[in-house]
Amino acid sequence: MTWWWWGRGSRGQPRPTTWPRTDRKPCFWSRSVYIPFPLPHSRGSSHGQSRITRVEYGEDDHYAVMMKEGGKLWLSLERESGTSLLVNCGCLSVSKQGNSYMKATISSLSRNGIKYDILTPGDLRDRYPMLSLPPDYVGVFDYSGGVLRADKALRAFQTLFVKHGGELRDGEEVTGILPGSDVTIVTSQGEYRARKVVLTLGPWAPKFLPKLGINLPLETVLILVLYWKEKKDGEFSAGRFPAFRNIRENGGVYALPSLEYPGHAKVCYHDGPETDPDSRDMADTGRILSTMKSYVREHLPSLQDPPSIVEPCMYTNTPDKQFILDHHPIHRNIIIGAGFSGHGFKLAPVVGKILSELAMDKTPSYDLTPCRIDRFSSTKARM
Repeated sequence: MTWWWWGRGSRGQPRPTTWPRTDRKPCFWSRSVYIPFPLPHSRGSSHGQSRITRVEYGEDDHYAVMMKEGGKLWLSLERESGTSLLVNCGCLSVSKQGNSYMKATISSLSRNGIKYDILTPGDLRDRYPMLSLPPDYVGVFDYSGGVLRADKALRAFQTLFVKHGGELRDGEEVTGILPGSDVTIVTSQGEYRARKVVLTLGPWAPKFLPKLGINLPLETVLILVLYWKEKKDGEFSAGRFPAFRNIRENGGVYALPSLEYPGHAKVCYHDGPETDPDSRDMADTGRILSTMKSYVREHLPSLQDPPSIVEPCMYTNTPDKQFILDHHPIHRNIIIGAGFSGHGFKLAPVVGKILSELAMDKTPSYDLTPCRIDRFSSTKARM
């Protein structure tokens, strides 16, 4: 089978650890990945050095089930690449008592056999003196959670992909996809034909998919990745501070311990202004920065304000924050992965497996009903 993969980030890297194999070798005859920017690049959603990993997923239990396999696949990638990718510092989620997400998280962790702690307001104060939370806040600590070393993970994917016979064509932009019994891929350097094409377009999905007759309710937003200096050395080290999520009605906040920049914790708002990926840095982020400065002063007073380092990232959101993993509604030999909504990196190995199964016309390992294109009733494919 000859097939091609156009990807821009972690979901755009086919994973040799998840490919079906014959005698321990990938059973594809030809495969290439097109990336429009020279590697490594920071223009999409998968760059940077760290991402949160967790099994707890509130009401979205299908992702918790996927993450049980995802954790094993990350460990497999560590072993095969010889690279340390996981920092198992746990993941703490906090919110008001009675919050529906927290209740669903506890049920999901119990159902999936994941070790966790329920923390009272007093427990939170005792365990995490660097946090200043409202008196009615409770917490759930997911022992399986922690931090993924994102940049190292991408390099490991790419290295093993090439090792197993794949071809990375970075700096080669795909400008067109022409459907047919064989798909024609038009790039900045030529034309290619393949029986199957997998598209993982990241923030460019809302701009490119309409060319294929698909208008999905996708929104690309700019995220500010903010690093704040510790007032006391070591207080936010991975040995003392876990991955952290504050579930709030007025916009979630997440934090990671001091890892990539010495003495700096990563604390970010989980949303941002709508942006065009080709003019990303022109978006107005003043409101987000002001919100986060107030948040850090109030809830993380052990960090210095303002942030020392500001870096851009992008999410591609669906209205329901569920992924899109599906065939093109008309052209079944075009497979689409999109709309990862700021929580896809941790699931990258599983998503790669699912997209490979779709490309090979195999029954997916998971129920993809929540990720189907046809859930958007207004979506109609042309061509």
